[in-house]
Amino acid sequence: MEITIPYPTIDVEKTGQNIKRLRENYNISVADLQIFLGLASTQAIYLWQRGVTLPAVDNLCALSHLFGVSMNDILILKET
Repeated sequence: MEITIPYPTIDVEKTGQNIKRLRENYNISVADLQIFLGLASTQAIYLWQRGVTLPAVDNLCALSHLFGVSMNDILILKET
């Protein structure tokens, strides 16, 4: 059997912009998000927002609960 659908890839930059938009919509500061996620510093959050890296699955799960959306609503797929 041959699979004909394209392999999905995450658009890291658009996902970062989406995380920033969600955070700002809920009026949550980067420092407050750092505390909520139990991160040692804010650096990881800034890297996500700039589209340099993606959150780990556990942090993505926590973000989805915090923002009241599914993980799929946070991740933005690249256009094919």
